[in-house]
Amino acid sequence: MKKNIALFAGSFDPFTRGHADIVERSLAIFDEVIIAIGINEQKRTLFSAERRQEQIARYYASRPAIGVITYSGLTVDLVRQTGATALVRGIRSGSDFEYERTLADLNRHLSGVDTVLLCTDTRLSFISSSAVRELISFGRDVSDFLPEGFVLD
Repeated sequence: MKKNIALFAGSFDPFTRGHADIVERSLAIFDEVIIAIGINEQKRTLFSAERRQEQIARYYASRPAIGVITYSGLTVDLVRQTGATALVRGIRSGSDFEYERTLADLNRHLSGVDTVLLCTDTRLSFISSSAVRELISFGRDVSDFLPEGFVLD
């Protein structure tokens, strides 16, 4: 029987409690979740893609249904390469929805793959990787915004 595999793509710089919530909720729908860390040379990042992969893989080391990879190129091409049956995206607000809806339509047109949009838990909707990066740049403690036990190094 074919497994239902979700591809959860993003920069995850850094991986937050909101991201972890989307992964956990995706596992209620899919057999496996692949966290795909996109490499975008145009984007300035706090952590290298390899370091982000190590951090996230270490966090989920005891969870065989969760994989962590890096990739460059189009996400729809990665869908084919991994055998994913759907993309998963988290949305925090109406503006996120508009952006993600457009992207979902484009991805479906290019590959036929559907995107499952999961609304972020309202208790986590204010958390963003960019806000966490900014707090880190000012030397602030960001542990409240990271999954419990997640280590940034």
